[in-house]
Formats: sequence, C-alpha cells, structure tokens
Amino acid sequence: MKRLLIAGALVLAGLAPAAAQQASDPQNTVYLDTKDGRITIRLRPDLAPKHVEQIKTLTKQGFYNGVVFHRVIDGFMAQTGDPTGTGTGKSSLPNIPAEFTKTQYKRGSVGMARSQSPDSANSQFFICYEGCGPLTGQYTLFGEVVSGMDVVDKIKKGNSAANGMVTNPDKIVKMQLAADAK
Repeated sequence: MKRLLIAGALVLAGLAPAAAQQASDPQNTVYLDTKDGRITIRLRPDLAPKHVEQIKTLTKQGFYNGVVFHRVIDGFMAQTGDPTGTGTGKSSLPNIPAEFTKTQYKRGSVGMARSQSPDSANSQFFICYEGCGPLTGQYTLFGEVVSGMDVVDKIKKGNSAANGMVTNPDKIVKMQLAADAK
C-alpha cells in the first residue's frame, strides 16, 4: 500500500517513469510512429486546452498520417503538421488563439508552430531538441515527449542554409491517441 501511494505521488508530481505517466491518461497520450520507432507524447491540457483539443481532433481524423517533418534544425527542433510539406499549409479547422504559459521549453517539449500572428496556430507543431528556451511565452507549449527522444534525434535534418527545410524528409507513419491504439 505504501509503495502504491508513493508511486501515485510521483506520477502526480511528474517524477514517475515515462511508462507510468503515459499509462495514466491514454486520452492525453499520443503515439507518433516514424520509420525509426515510436515517440510517445504526453499532452498538457492543463497548459493549453484548446491546442490539445485541436491536436486530438486532427489525430483522430488521421490528419497527421503520412505528413512530413518539413523543417528540422539540428540542435533546435523538428517541425511537422503541414499537409503540403512547404511550411505554409494547415488543416481545415479554424486557427487557435494563443495559450502562452511561463512553463519553460526544454528538450522534448512539444509546441505549436504559427506565423507572425500569435493567434495563427492550426495544425503544425514542433518537438524541441535543445535551444528552445527563448520560445517560452511566445509559442504555445502543449505537450512533452515522455519516451522516444532517441527516435526524435534520428529524424532527418534539414539544410541550415535553407532554414532547416528538408529534402526527401522523414514522415509520420501513423499518429494516434493511446486510447485508440490497436
């Protein structure tokens, strides 16, 4: 009983192993599969409920399946979610108003991409490698990688002279909520 109470406290504090965290809320856990393996993302509706709802809706629609990582900057981030692969595309859903927070971006943070307008986030998102700290409070943070950062590290990097645009990019093979996983 004491072990169970301690384990529960660790999960609530965010200090439990990734497997315990991901299993605790399958409605807010995303499996993002690439050719190199699975990335497990814990969604954070406590930080960005509107963004999480949009990601979940698009995921359930299969929107992200086959979408490429069109912009990948070594040592910074990997961006995806554009069905055109150009960095200018989006879904048919409306854009989402910013939900900025003081929660720091770090390795494994997942945030929404946007244009110059803070309220222009739609379907594109990025996963941080390093160096994303300055994005805190300027881009909506809606999730974090709880396992599979080794897979994120294998995503094909883009050309630094072309702002990270990738030739023959890697793609999302399948993205699904853990609650819907088969």
